[in-house]
Amino acid sequence: MERTAEARPIVEVKGLGKSFGAHKVLAGVDFSMRVGEVVAIIGPSGSGKSTLLRCLNQLEQHDEGSIEICGIQMRADTPIPRKDMNALRRSTGMVFQSFNLFPHMTVLRNISLPQERALGRSRAEADERSRALLDRVGLGSKADQYPARCSGGQQQRIAIARALALDPKIILFDEPTSALDPEIGLEVLAVMQELAEGGMSMIVVTHEMHFAETVSDRVILMADGKILEEGPSSEVMRNPKSPRAQQFLHAVMNR
Repeated sequence: MERTAEARPIVEVKGLGKSFGAHKVLAGVDFSMRVGEVVAIIGPSGSGKSTLLRCLNQLEQHDEGSIEICGIQMRADTPIPRKDMNALRRSTGMVFQSFNLFPHMTVLRNISLPQERALGRSRAEADERSRALLDRVGLGSKADQYPARCSGGQQQRIAIARALALDPKIILFDEPTSALDPEIGLEVLAVMQELAEGGMSMIVVTHEMHFAETVSDRVILMADGKILEEGPSSEVMRNPKSPRAQQFLHAVMNR
C-alpha cells in the first residue's frame, strides 16, 4: 500500500540477540524502518516475532546488539537510564494479543488513567481525549461499561484507543487478532488500516496474510530467530526466494 514515509529511521536494530537459558530465540537480527512506515512481521510459531517486539519496548532485555527507537538508544551491555525508559514508554505504544485491560475499571478509566500517570493530564483532560478516541474506534457508547461487557473485538479496539491516548510515535501490535473470531477480527483490522492510512508508524506481528500484503509497506519474514526475507510486501508474499520462506507461505496462503 503506497504511503509517504519520512526518510529518517524511527527504529534501527543491529545484531539483536536474545536467549532464554540455552535456547537462542533471536540471533543477529538487523532491520530499520522509517517514520510513517507499516512493517508486518510474519513467520512460523516460535520464530522469535513476539520476542523481537518485547525487546523493542524493553519488556524483555536483549542480550546482544543494539536498538534505537524514537531516538532512544539501548545497548545490551548498558542499563537503560530511567528517564530514557520513561521516554520509551511514552513514545512507544503496545497492543497485546490478550487486551490487558483492567477488569475492575470502566472502559473510560482504562484509557484515562495511563494519561494521568504518564502524561500528567488532569482527569477532565484525559477523559476528553479518551472519549474522542473511543468515538474514533466506534465505541463511544461503551465509555461507562466494564470490559467484561464488551466483545473481544471491542476490547481490542479499546486497547488500541488506550495506546493512542499517550500520543505515541510508533505502535507495536503483537498478534492483535489471533484471540478473536475471524469476523470480529475484521473490526480490529479496519481500525489498524485507518491508523496506517493516517501515517502512524506501526510494527505488526500478525498471522493475517491479507493485512500483511495489502496494508503494510514492508514484510519481514522470520524463522528460527532470524530474518529470512525482507522487502516490499507483495514481493515477499508472492515471490519468496528461500525454500523455507516458500514452504511457510505456501502453507499459510493455501489453507
